[in-house]
Amino acid sequence: MTIENEDDLRKLRIISRIVYETLMIMRKQTKPGMTTLELDDIGRINLEKYGANSAPKVTYDFPGYTCISINEEAAHGIPSDRIIKPGDVVNIDVSAELDGYFGDTGGTFPVPPVDPRIEYLCQSTRAALKNAMKAAKAGAKVNQIGLAIEKTAKRTGFVTIRDLGSHGIGRGLHEEPHFIPNYYDKKDTRRLKEGQVITIEPFLSTGSNQTTTAADGWSLCTEAGNYSAQYEYTMVITKNKPMVLTVL
Repeated sequence: MTIENEDDLRKLRIISRIVYETLMIMRKQTKPGMTTLELDDIGRINLEKYGANSAPKVTYDFPGYTCISINEEAAHGIPSDRIIKPGDVVNIDVSAELDGYFGDTGGTFPVPPVDPRIEYLCQSTRAALKNAMKAAKAGAKVNQIGLAIEKTAKRTGFVTIRDLGSHGIGRGLHEEPHFIPNYYDKKDTRRLKEGQVITIEPFLSTGSNQTTTAADGWSLCTEAGNYSAQYEYTMVITKNKPMVLTVL
């Protein structure tokens, strides 16, 4: 969507802050020995406190309130009886709806002890997000986001997951532009518009550049032994740097 008035911006700020707060609470309470279902329930409680609805549930009938992906799972992991263990790489993605507006955020949080290469993967992915945001200005081509992410990945020795990417958001969870690649697509001539609401969510990986859908029909997995990281903000495009909405 493109913001049309102050009420649009106000309501987007509210839901975006709720999902970010939920993510931070879940991050703080992630610990070895708990199940991903227990972690998801922590997210559910915080969303319900504000009257917010889980976006994957209301949009896709997802079997969980948040997406929790571990190790080889890159995205859309279903909360389950899977026990979180020391050294696991946990990705949490929280999206929700309130009053007709959607917010979306995510992050990757390794459970100690943390492998130095995984820490570097996470640092590089955060850098990719920062660099992509610098390229996201009104009038710029959409493909400059993927170019910035891909350059960061190559410089740091990682690859991007090519079938996952960013997207428009606002009145729905996924809006135009429906898919913003994590790599440079020279054929993509779309341009960003002032007031446009999008997410940027780079996915960097230690080796796999594609995912496959697990037997559960939801979890998107990379190859065995592969690790990935993702960080995501919801933001509004301006003439200068984007206005990040997923903040407290």
